[in-house]
Amino acid sequence: MSADLKWKADTTMKTPPIVTPREWEAARQQLLVKEKDLTRARDALAAERRRMPWLAVEKEYEFDGPSGKASLPGLFEGRRQLIVYRAFFEPGVSGCSLVADQVAHVAHLNARDTTLAFASRAPQPDIERVKARMGWTMPWYTMTDGFDTDLGVDQWHGTNAFIRDDDTVFRTYFINNRGDEAMGSTWSYLDLTALGRQEDWEDSPEGYPQTPPYAWWNWHDEYDDAEPAQG
Repeated sequence: MSADLKWKADTTMKTPPIVTPREWEAARQQLLVKEKDLTRARDALAAERRRMPWLAVEKEYEFDGPSGKASLPGLFEGRRQLIVYRAFFEPGVSGCSLVADQVAHVAHLNARDTTLAFASRAPQPDIERVKARMGWTMPWYTMTDGFDTDLGVDQWHGTNAFIRDDDTVFRTYFINNRGDEAMGSTWSYLDLTALGRQEDWEDSPEGYPQTPPYAWWNWHDEYDDAEPAQG
């Protein structure tokens, strides 16, 4: 007997009541009020992130990548913002693989002048082999020094957000533990960054780049990657 069939045979669920369409819609409207409150609270939290102080990253770090050695500024790939997820690649560790497997196409982040990268301790041949098998498109680097220890991700997964001014890199935010569960969508990644979604409805400091919503949305293979977000 399969595990699913055994669960069905051994467990009696206490299900919610069965109601009429009118009663169901009334119940949904009650929850909708709370959902809208949650959305507004999430927007307000993202607005606070955009006002977080920045921390200069003064130490130099080196990574191995598919094109050879790379510095932390090099991980930006010429864009203004960078998000780095520290992924565990050891045998038997599948949680970070699930995270990687549900990441939205990185072209949408690139269109907002933002690069998403993964970093692990695994060697590049192993990383490239699994990326090819799974069809993952995000750049994935090998850490070669104390980047993970210094950035709070030496013993666990975590996501760091950075912004740069020429070759000066600033750490702008960090999440780990269950905070990583929300990552994967274009919106959740952008909400983590110092510049946000860069849309004109957002509560952002004066002078931040912003464009109308929908104006920049596109098929992932039809962006002009040479054009960064404009304010």
